[in-house]
Amino acid sequence: MEYGHIPDIDKPISRLVQGTVMITSDEVERSFTLLDEIFELGCTTFDTAHGYGNGDCERTFGRWLDERGLREKVVIIGKGAHHNQDRQRVTPFDITSDLFDSLARLRTDFIDLYLLHRDDPTAPVGPIVEVLNEHQAAGRIHAFGGSNWSHERIQVANEYAAAHGLVPFAASSPNFSLAEQVKEPWPNCLSISGPQGETARAWYRQNGLPLFTWSSLAGGFFSGRFSRDNLDSFDSYLDKLCVESYCYEDNFKRLDRARQLAGEKGLTLPQIALAYVLSQPLNIFALVGCQSGAEFKANVEASQVKLTPEEIAWLDLQRDDL
Repeated sequence: MEYGHIPDIDKPISRLVQGTVMITSDEVERSFTLLDEIFELGCTTFDTAHGYGNGDCERTFGRWLDERGLREKVVIIGKGAHHNQDRQRVTPFDITSDLFDSLARLRTDFIDLYLLHRDDPTAPVGPIVEVLNEHQAAGRIHAFGGSNWSHERIQVANEYAAAHGLVPFAASSPNFSLAEQVKEPWPNCLSISGPQGETARAWYRQNGLPLFTWSSLAGGFFSGRFSRDNLDSFDSYLDKLCVESYCYEDNFKRLDRARQLAGEKGLTLPQIALAYVLSQPLNIFALVGCQSGAEFKANVEASQVKLTPEEIAWLDLQRDDL
């Protein structure tokens, strides 16, 4: 396992970050076993959110941390201020409310990295930066950033922080994978994949801001289950979402090339897709949603594969020869 660091977080942050949306208090033994196996494989960092499972995922994860006595060894990524059906909730009040909920559920007095789950581009950044600084100064969060925030908004926020002697955003969490996200799977998702993401990627390369990218397998597109001729056969919610978001011809061309390169390297298709993400010239931590320790172990193996710039460009249809 490789590790990175972020200012104000004094623990190593694993480059592979396990999500927690699949754990539940209805299946405590299975959930704890999964978390145990992944932690033993070197994962120090886990991604949570106020809205996952209506709070149950955070409660289950907090119970695991408490019963295992691992709080000082684990980096918690928390997320709050997600929109709801009634309004966009990126306000100082909602940030504070969600944070205190999460702290109680997680049975801790601080969250290592706190991300705003969505942005409201109509909201001025000043009050947002100020309230995050207040919570950091109080010790409730150690660092903060934005999930599904554009690099332009992060730049404006950090310029405000610099002008007022405040701490800036320390991280960003957009979607990124080999597949271009043609249609957003959920409202207000932001992707830096594909040709349309090049400007954002260039900004992140220049600034070195840590990226916690989600959906490396493009919603399961790189599982190998999807093909040009079977798209009408899927009926589950998440599979249909994948079809709508990623199942387009250019992505199938990328899939074909990924399958070819996987065969040449003796890897699986999902491993090549993850290696593509982690081989970028960016400060990337990849969020994954493994359902078993064996799945996570395969991801650890993929994280040790470093693709060349030529292989990366070929996979992304930027060149025709390999």
